[in-house]
Amino acid sequence: MVDGVLFVCHANMCRSPMAEFIARRLLRDLPVTVASAGTDALDGAAMHPYAVEVAAGTGADPAAFRTRRLRPEHLTRAALVLTATRRQRSVCTAMAPAALPRTFTLRQFARLAAAATAEAAEATEPAAPGGAAADSPLRAAVVAAARVRGRLQPTAPDADDLRDPIGGRPADFRRCAEEIERSIRPVLALIGTAG
Repeated sequence: MVDGVLFVCHANMCRSPMAEFIARRLLRDLPVTVASAGTDALDGAAMHPYAVEVAAGTGADPAAFRTRRLRPEHLTRAALVLTATRRQRSVCTAMAPAALPRTFTLRQFARLAAAATAEAAEATEPAAPGGAAADSPLRAAVVAAARVRGRLQPTAPDADDLRDPIGGRPADFRRCAEEIERSIRPVLALIGTAG
């Protein structure tokens, strides 16, 4: 398993590549790889032009990006799988059941990460080590988020889904990118706390 985050959406043309580029910028100082794939992607297609604008705004050059279809090995290699929707989370866990404990929707994991970070800040003693699964800051963050999973109040089901901007205007893609960044920031904070 690589210390990597895998973002998954439907076609790997909008949400997951925007998340990949945003996360690369935010996580650049950590020893974490970032990739993306789509449950229904066609290998080798270009990113949506509006998503290209968002990705270019991260300071990277997205010109070489090509879509890739999700495969079981992508899931088994990733330390953390973050999907755009609950449906995609289900596809991932059906494709690679062993990935279930480290597969979440992006918005779900953001809530868990925020709660785990707050819990760690309130703790008077250091948390017990997470064992072999937590031998890196990213893996420790996944363990910490999983620990608080059962203690959070349930949310409305669609609160976990990141709306697909396809068919929308550039502003819709920017709003989606802002939501992605808002969701990645608590993950970054938790990795920092766990490390």
